[in-house]
Amino acid sequence: MFAREHIGLSREIKDLLIADLVLTLAFDFVFNGGIESAPGIGALAFFFPIALVAVTFSFVLHEYMHKVVAEHYGAVAAFRKSDTGLIITLLTSMFGFLIGLPGATVIYTSYFTKKEDAYVSLAGPLTNFAVFIAFFALSLLVPVHSYLYQMFFYTMLISIILAFFNMLPIFPLDGSKVFRWNKLVYFAIMAVIFALLLLIFPTPWLIGDLVIMFVLAFIMSMFTRAVLF
Repeated sequence: MFAREHIGLSREIKDLLIADLVLTLAFDFVFNGGIESAPGIGALAFFFPIALVAVTFSFVLHEYMHKVVAEHYGAVAAFRKSDTGLIITLLTSMFGFLIGLPGATVIYTSYFTKKEDAYVSLAGPLTNFAVFIAFFALSLLVPVHSYLYQMFFYTMLISIILAFFNMLPIFPLDGSKVFRWNKLVYFAIMAVIFALLLLIFPTPWLIGDLVIMFVLAFIMSMFTRAVLF
């Protein structure tokens, strides 16, 4: 068990800001098709605010809510970046796709029940639901071809993809703990995710993308367990 002072709030904030920035740059590259598309400074600058808003609301809030709920149950929790993971995240994005391994909220506790562990895990994806719904509502208030609409759309997109990815029943992803606790709740959450995905993805693209995400999740799971932390 780690004492709270060993966690270090200043280090946690620093780690989270670095992960936020690197992931923002990574999505900026992906939005521009990677270095093969030779995006200029103007194109990168155009998408940077969009990526920053999308990543901050989707990723940072996701991780923060894991911390809030874990501490509610008496654990000590803090976000920790992964230097190796951040390098992989940035390098892959330069080729137009993303293997996102910026880090995770690390939880120190002597014991969690299955239910408590599942609640902590659910906090992230459920936050992504809230972000999706909020930005979907905002998107209805602006013209479809406006800059703000793009910002709202990409935030919705990243948020629901992050929810799906984390809810895959592959350890150490959130979904593995929810699935272990209550399969009915797990499938209900996944049904909501699919419904929200269908709002923004054409069905043929959706199936292919979900298969790719499943494969990536398995690879990233193996990598995380081996060397990430």
